[in-house]
Amino acid sequence: MQPIRVVHLVLLVLLVPPVEAQVAGLTGTIVVTNKTPSTATVIDVASGRTLATLPTGPGPHEITLSSDGRIAVVTDYSGPPGTRRTLTVLDIPALRVVRTIDLGDYRSPHGIVFLPGDSLVAVTSEASSHVVVVHVESGAIRKAVPTRHGGSHMIGVTGNGVLGYTGDMRDSTVTELDLRAGTYVRSWPVPATPEAINVTPDGAEVWVGSNATGRVSVLIPATGSVTTAAEGVSWPYRVLFTPDVRTVIIPDMRNNEVRFIERATRREISRISVPAAGPQGITITPNGRYALLSLSQQARVAIIDMTTRQIAGYLAAGNTPDGIVYTTRVLTGEER
Repeated sequence: MQPIRVVHLVLLVLLVPPVEAQVAGLTGTIVVTNKTPSTATVIDVASGRTLATLPTGPGPHEITLSSDGRIAVVTDYSGPPGTRRTLTVLDIPALRVVRTIDLGDYRSPHGIVFLPGDSLVAVTSEASSHVVVVHVESGAIRKAVPTRHGGSHMIGVTGNGVLGYTGDMRDSTVTELDLRAGTYVRSWPVPATPEAINVTPDGAEVWVGSNATGRVSVLIPATGSVTTAAEGVSWPYRVLFTPDVRTVIIPDMRNNEVRFIERATRREISRISVPAAGPQGITITPNGRYALLSLSQQARVAIIDMTTRQIAGYLAAGNTPDGIVYTTRVLTGEER
């Protein structure tokens, strides 16, 4: 009987019609968190096929990916009492959950970044006002760095992994931390309710979005100056730099827009409208050719052609997609 089953399986595979490429020449894999169902969806970008839907802890928001595209770590941010304190670790080629890391008293993990070397992640603990440095394989907490301010929600990290910057939403500050030494450095006041935050790889500029004022500001750590880069952004959900650091991409969740700003001049280059979409998480391919944007109200991901700055296609995701990561790695049956 076993040979017959194998023959039938082969025939089924041969009879399945191929799925057309979503965007010609674009391959790789994305992983996107889905907040309401508490899952993460792994998607083959070329075909649009969902390869797996993996369980996470309650209310997954953000996600980070190792540089080789093998390990993703999800922050389980929301949920009933007794939860909101875990990270879910995913093996992407194997399409499985490999472990859950309990952060103990460091609750409400949210913003997360892999540090150079891919063995450690830096993650905000919003409830405790800390950034926690965690060893992914063992789950051990290596450092817990106090931000000294309330509502530390997202984190940006310099290219060398030494300095981290948090947007402290309750206290309306940006805090600088030395992640290598595990110490608080200093803080600056910024426009109210700073959520979106990122830092240029060289640490020269910190871009931060204010949910209360609709203003996107640029902090220069060397001088402490804070200047306005954009206004009228109703909810500047995230800040993403292109790989060449020439362009800044800002999804505006409430206005259902995406803005593109020239970093050096602070000049708006263009804007995309995404009606009734709820644009949230955003990532970009290493060559800077395509950005991938989660659309929370439409359960899908938009593929943005960065040459034309227009939407080139869509990928189906789970309900209320948020955090998103991309790898050029194309998953094969041999890897799984």
